Amino acid sequence: MPAIHKILIANRGEIACRIQRTAQALGYRTVAVFSDADADALHVQMADQAVNIGPAPVQQSYLNIPAILDAARRSGADAIHPGYGFLSENAGFARACAEAGLTFIGPSAEAIELMGSKRLSKIAMLDAGVPCIAGYQGAAQDDATLLREAEHIGYPLMIKASAGGGGRGMRLVHSAADLPAQLRTARSEAMSAFGSDELILEQALIEPRHVEVQVFGDQHGQLIYLGERDCSVQRRHQKVIEEAPCPVMTAELRQAMGEAALKGGRAVNYVGAGTVEFLLDARGQFYFLEMNTRLQVEHPVTELITGLDLVAWQLLVAEGQPLPLTQDQVVLDGHAMEVRLYAEDPAQDFLPQTGRVTAWDPALQPGTRIDHGLYEGQSISPFYDPMLGKLIAQGATREEARRKLLRAVQDSVLLGVQSNQRLLASLLQHPQFIRGEFSTAFIPEYFSDHPSLHRYVPSAEQLAMAAVLFYQAAAQGHRTSLKGWRNNASVPLHYRLGLDDQDWTLQLHALRDGCFQVQVLERTFELKLIDCNARSVTLEIDGLQQRHAFRQAADQLWLFVHPGSLHLEDRTHAIISSQISVSSGTLKAPMDGAIVDVLVSEGSPVSKGQLLVVLEAMKMEHPLKAGIDGVLKRVQVKVGDQVKNRQVLLQVE
Repeated sequence: MPAIHKILIANRGEIACRIQRTAQALGYRTVAVFSDADADALHVQMADQAVNIGPAPVQQSYLNIPAILDAARRSGADAIHPGYGFLSENAGFARACAEAGLTFIGPSAEAIELMGSKRLSKIAMLDAGVPCIAGYQGAAQDDATLLREAEHIGYPLMIKASAGGGGRGMRLVHSAADLPAQLRTARSEAMSAFGSDELILEQALIEPRHVEVQVFGDQHGQLIYLGERDCSVQRRHQKVIEEAPCPVMTAELRQAMGEAALKGGRAVNYVGAGTVEFLLDARGQFYFLEMNTRLQVEHPVTELITGLDLVAWQLLVAEGQPLPLTQDQVVLDGHAMEVRLYAEDPAQDFLPQTGRVTAWDPALQPGTRIDHGLYEGQSISPFYDPMLGKLIAQGATREEARRKLLRAVQDSVLLGVQSNQRLLASLLQHPQFIRGEFSTAFIPEYFSDHPSLHRYVPSAEQLAMAAVLFYQAAAQGHRTSLKGWRNNASVPLHYRLGLDDQDWTLQLHALRDGCFQVQVLERTFELKLIDCNARSVTLEIDGLQQRHAFRQAADQLWLFVHPGSLHLEDRTHAIISSQISVSSGTLKAPMDGAIVDVLVSEGSPVSKGQLLVVLEAMKMEHPLKAGIDGVLKRVQVKVGDQVKNRQVLLQVE
């Protein structure tokens, strides 16, 4: 059996940090790999050794198998852990590791190859007697065949990338007229994300639960399951909240789903950590969805209710040791819940966000766990998945776990980068979620027009706080102590604070002993500065004291307002510029990314809403459309160009 001494983690971000924590605690040495964009990343700082494997684009770094194997050779690593994403479900990578004499910490290449194809895995599951959804999983991939098979299946139906996951290359189609365009987009995303444009079609189940079973096998023929996870709260087929156990699970249903998952695992002689995913309908019928031959993003909730370290088990199994427990020794205790923290703007259709993290202070309390790869000052680049980390909580009951998780979401300070933090808090507080009555349609049904999906508008009180902080910064700049500062109360200071394209005017009276009176939006606030340093301020507002984290630089203020980041500018002395019309013909990049398609040429007529350019960023395609009718005057990009946020792409006249 192989003895492991040094492990190279062929991944980045929070999962690379997570693996290193367990590996180092068990005495193993670790090696990080990194791209040019990740030279200062936390997973690099944590490692015993680190090797640069290439430029920022994933094809030249984290998907570059020769570079990763060379890094293992140079560092003397004898094992490779792939994490999740990237090469974790790449059979060729697993084979290349074996050929290089390295222990691949995962299942066999044969199992990865079979279960990594939605088409082939579904055929194998049907043969193994696992319940499956009706659909098409044939080898013929031409449009004519897929259109014909879609008619047999009926609408609505799902297009899925055979090699895919995470919602990429997946589309819900309601009519035959929409199918050709959706096939094109699904193929393009699938090829970009997974290197394969093979698709399958499946009947769409309306409002099912998404329930998955954690399985684990060793090299001695043992295969067990470690309970289930409910991952139904999703947005565009990407999981947002996961929990264990499933709120509607019964002992009988758990056993039936667990045994079905084991049938699937035995069909491929599965070794290591794997997840068999099912759709569960309202009648209690379940259907095979896919098998993930790797550790899952949501594995912490299983760890918390079983008391097990799944990464430690992976290392144990990779060294040829038997599983530490048998099926009848697996005990589920309490409840655990996890949310995924993304760098994205829900108010802009969840557009991924880039920028510099000006503050990061995770709220760790008893019963909470936060897996992340963040540090203050870090830049979030456009090259990788926008997930920043995961917040997880455990409780004796589901309600206790939910309550702890909500507090962690509300209190974890993230400034400088827009995130989905407000949305997460709103989801956790929704009555349907609290009751456990939800399906995969939960977000589309209850959050299609929720306030957490709109641009955040600061309250009058928050604007008053901001004015005091700008005042304080100016006073400190003049080496003036606020204590005892006395400004003529009859001559107030005037401020103009701005957020995006909106401004607010305020009047601030500086009184004695750090007291202020601020007028804004026809309200007057009495504020008292209790304590302030470079990271937080404690203010008493109308008799109520509260502490807020903030960061400040010149005329910029990032204020944490429970939960979420508020970025305000002091525009008091700025020249007021005319507003850009929403019907402007100038199309700018909404973020850093790569141009993958330009569908128009100079001189051609365009109409409002017409698709002009497709931008790829953070592993997703983003269609950019015309804002007005007109004629295309200038095209300033071509396919393959890397563009910056707000860069002009083309102009319509």
